[in-house]
Amino acid sequence: MLFCSEVPLAKLLIWVLVIIAVLFVTRLITHKKNNVRPRTDHAPTPKGAEQMVRCAHCGIYLPRSEALMSNDHTWCSLDHAKLGPRN
Repeated sequence: MLFCSEVPLAKLLIWVLVIIAVLFVTRLITHKKNNVRPRTDHAPTPKGAEQMVRCAHCGIYLPRSEALMSNDHTWCSLDHAKLGPRN
């Protein structure tokens, strides 16, 4: 009698394992399809680090290419260049 009650549980366990296996296989298939990308021969190169300079008025650091230079000082804006250096 004990064997008869275990049969439906065994069938349920088999169905759960079959469903998990099917989900696993479909995930593998879709994962491989999504990972196929055309390769490029050249990877984009990151821009090199730029030298940072300090504003003579407010002390903020900014890239040298964005700074204003006048009278051996660097400035973050024209207004700060007009105000002059802070002591």
